Amino acid sequence: MSLKKLLLLAALAVLGSLFFLLDLHQLLSLDTLKQNQVDFQQSFQRSPLLTGGGFFILYILITALSLPGAAVMTLAAGALFGFSWGLILVSFASSIGATLAFLVSRYLFRGMLEQRFGKQLQSINAGIERDGAFYLFTLRLVPLFPFFVINLVMGLTHLRTLTFYWISQIGMLVGTMVFVNAGTQLGQIETLSGILSPGLIISFCLLGIFPLLAKKIVELFRSRQVYRGIDKPHRFDTNLVVIGAGAAGLVSAYIAAATKAKVSLIEKHRMGGDCLNTGCVPSKALLRSAKFIAEARKAKQLGIEHVELRFDFAEIMERVQRVIKTVEPHDSIERYTSLGVDCIQGEARILSPYRVEVAGKIITTRNIVVATGARPAIPPIPNIEAMAPLTSDTLWSIREQPKRLLVLGGGPIGCELTQAFQRLGTQVIQVLRGPRLLPKEDADVAEYVQQKFIAEGVDLRLKHKMLEFVTVGGEKRLHCEFEGERVEIGFDQLLVATGRKANVSGFGLEQLAIPLTGDGRIEVNEFLQTRFPNIYACGDVCSPYQFTHSAAHQAWYAVVNALLGGLKRFKVDYSLIPAATFTDPELARVGLNEQEAKAQGIPYETTHFDLKELDRAIADENASGLVKVLTVPGKDRILGATIVGPLAGELISEFTLSMRHGLGLNKILGTIHIYPTLSEANKYAAGEWKRAHIPHRLLGYVERYHRWRRGS
Repeated sequence: MSLKKLLLLAALAVLGSLFFLLDLHQLLSLDTLKQNQVDFQQSFQRSPLLTGGGFFILYILITALSLPGAAVMTLAAGALFGFSWGLILVSFASSIGATLAFLVSRYLFRGMLEQRFGKQLQSINAGIERDGAFYLFTLRLVPLFPFFVINLVMGLTHLRTLTFYWISQIGMLVGTMVFVNAGTQLGQIETLSGILSPGLIISFCLLGIFPLLAKKIVELFRSRQVYRGIDKPHRFDTNLVVIGAGAAGLVSAYIAAATKAKVSLIEKHRMGGDCLNTGCVPSKALLRSAKFIAEARKAKQLGIEHVELRFDFAEIMERVQRVIKTVEPHDSIERYTSLGVDCIQGEARILSPYRVEVAGKIITTRNIVVATGARPAIPPIPNIEAMAPLTSDTLWSIREQPKRLLVLGGGPIGCELTQAFQRLGTQVIQVLRGPRLLPKEDADVAEYVQQKFIAEGVDLRLKHKMLEFVTVGGEKRLHCEFEGERVEIGFDQLLVATGRKANVSGFGLEQLAIPLTGDGRIEVNEFLQTRFPNIYACGDVCSPYQFTHSAAHQAWYAVVNALLGGLKRFKVDYSLIPAATFTDPELARVGLNEQEAKAQGIPYETTHFDLKELDRAIADENASGLVKVLTVPGKDRILGATIVGPLAGELISEFTLSMRHGLGLNKILGTIHIYPTLSEANKYAAGEWKRAHIPHRLLGYVERYHRWRRGS
């Protein structure tokens, strides 16, 4: 905390202490008010402006400092000034004082709170930004909630100051009227609690419920407005229509069928979507072949004198297709039909929120889930289309190995494919604008991958601004700008891996005017609803996390919210989504990494364990990498973990489970791990944290105890 804040906090503490030490709180009691009522009234008659102004300032100070006595002063306002003037004075003074308390709380404590709990407060602040006015209005109407507590707590949120003021002005008006009116009848009041009879408190509580009811009414009204002019069928063919049979669509249909809902799944191309046909499955099959080749080239390190390695690129690509065919039945029409899903092949078109057309047939449905996924994005570099660029969608059809492959992009897809082709014998030139690979990961972690690429012969071109593609003498070239100079890069085949674009056109979203985000994804709320509450979206078409497992995660929320019919809704939880990049070494993480913690201003401690110390990694000739864990300073609570090394994607699950169930590093340290395994790295990382937090003073006492036991 800064010196200014400490001085302000000290000044407030002194003022509060003096208030009680000098017994000033006794002056703001009901008995004192009743005993001195006549004197107060005479003073007001002699000097109305001075008395009224002094009262106004005193009321503001009492409220701003969160001191007791505001209720008595409200009664005094009615007794001194009458109902009308008393109401005006108290209404404005209480709102101004409350706003000052709000600002003091914000200045002193909000920054400190956000540093410690920034990520946890994100969802709260999002809710306050969206519904803060309703929450505050409700609390102001109900006298069961101490107003000074409301002032202080709201100061810790991101509620706008002006909004806080005017909502307080309106929300406190009803309660102020009751107390000021009671003050005009001061002689009949025996206790403050007597003002608020049980019946009156119940009435206030009902008033407090009103804003929430009003919100529901507004939502219902907006819903009716959205559906105005749309014909709603009296009966429906199905409970749910799912458009797209990728990861999100398949899980959506599976859950719906498992809960005995009638569901239609529409796919225009191939079941399984990108993950099965062009993404996760084929890329991992290719990586496995490439890894075997790399392992064979390391034979001498394993004590093997000579290994003869011969392979055919076309056969490797055929193996990829065999793997796809082997996995295909898991996502097939036959399997999902046996589960009770009505699988339809064809192009869907949403005609209305209740009608979907496919293959000339119109299906009426209560709900729609859009799970149309995404596709590779081609950057707008002049003449790029003339290069016939490959993408992660089209790569799998080639059978002739390129001699020189130019890869654009340094994210997970670009890195995985770069390493695979380099290991297969292609000279890969990887070009990116940024200063390093994997920019979303910590620099020290990404460095392991980058150094491995360089060691394996990848021609890595960093900080290259791509200008245009040209063909000179039959050779394809990319012109770039590097450190102010023009650079030419020759290549035979181009692979673009610079991101993905959501599939949002061609099936009716435009006609329904469903909004998109700035980067072209379907805009959904926290329940995954679009503009129409019965049309949901999940997966890459709307998700900020383009992973198969996050698509499946979203699908659960979308389908459950749709099928429960508004009886209960669940906000999608993005708090713990693990991710992995399947390079060699693998890179995986969950929760925060260092660069995210710094960007969000979250304090943390870092614990490292280097895999060069791990017995199993040494035995495997793979002792390169680390486990890095971020924890709350001084505590073992895990904020995030990053692993770079062999099988990182498998090892990260222990940290994901621990974070999900609130288990700290002490619990991991106390768990038996099989020796010798790679998973011991997690335990040793926990041990490193423990070693850094040894209770030295306690150990000093223990040492004395042992000395005493020896008779020394």
